[in-house]
Amino acid sequence: MQRTDFSAMACSIARTLDVIGEPWSPLVLRDVWVGLSRFEQIQADLGISRKVLTERLNHLVEHGVVERRPYDRRPRYEYVLTSKGAELVDLLMVMAGWGDRWRADEAGPPTLYRHHACGEISRVDLRCDHCGSPMHATDVDVLPGPGARRSSPGTG
Repeated sequence: MQRTDFSAMACSIARTLDVIGEPWSPLVLRDVWVGLSRFEQIQADLGISRKVLTERLNHLVEHGVVERRPYDRRPRYEYVLTSKGAELVDLLMVMAGWGDRWRADEAGPPTLYRHHACGEISRVDLRCDHCGSPMHATDVDVLPGPGARRSSPGTG
């Protein structure tokens, strides 16, 4: 199936989706983040076909989100997050917060997050990097930036 190329759109959301918009990619990133670094581990956890997982990992490597490192002479590889990938995990944590609030069952959220700095179980909270106040969709105006194209209605 041919993927839509969002990379040329003047929208940061579209450009991000070009990297992780395929449904398996965020789950592959999650697995690498939590320490499943080898192909067989990721495949077993996700129940994904070898072909699809190979395509997803190659795509993530190509975009600099994960790095492939050999771990024996066959060759076999493990996958680790790059700094670019670690920033995408921040996005996944926000998605998990939404899922915990709106999609968790009676048992509650499936995962908890312990903050290294204070040791407490917490959740992600978006804050303005200038004043520290909460920053949510209802707290901002969306304005065209320097990379916006005049003919483009979306300013992602």
